[in-house]
Amino acid sequence: MIRSILLAIMASTALVGCDSALSGVDEPDVVQRLETAPPGAKPGSCWGKSVRPAVIETVTRQVLLHPAEIQANGEVLRPAIYKTETRQEIVQERVETWFETPCATDLTPDFIASVQRALKARGFYRGPITATMDPRTRAAVRAYQAPQGLESGILSLAAARKLGLAVVELDKTG
Repeated sequence: MIRSILLAIMASTALVGCDSALSGVDEPDVVQRLETAPPGAKPGSCWGKSVRPAVIETVTRQVLLHPAEIQANGEVLRPAIYKTETRQEIVQERVETWFETPCATDLTPDFIASVQRALKARGFYRGPITATMDPRTRAAVRAYQAPQGLESGILSLAAARKLGLAVVELDKTG
């Protein structure tokens, strides 16, 4: 009996730890919703910007300064002298991605609850329907958008349309 109580306490503590760990998760500073828009954006549109930082690698190599001096019988008179060179190399360049987003006025609790339900139906969201853009919802949005090439927890307008939650503008020229 005491053992089962202890196990229940441990399990609930572990779950609380998971929730608090999730609540501490936030979008990195490089991802933001902006009031400004990229050049050429239509007036009144809302945008997000995701910046993937450059990946820099430290490369260290040994450079031969003087070769070893070796006698004909194989005796080493003077060992080789090497110098260590260390330098930084950019492995991947920094990438800025602008993407259109639903405007803040569109992000009502009903809309966010619909986002959560749509992501849950597709297996990306496993939490309760809270109608808030919490860390779990942002993680689900990120997972949903990643295969389309957008690594952001901010919902893009394209993803909202693909989820069936935003109006798709039709081409009226045809």
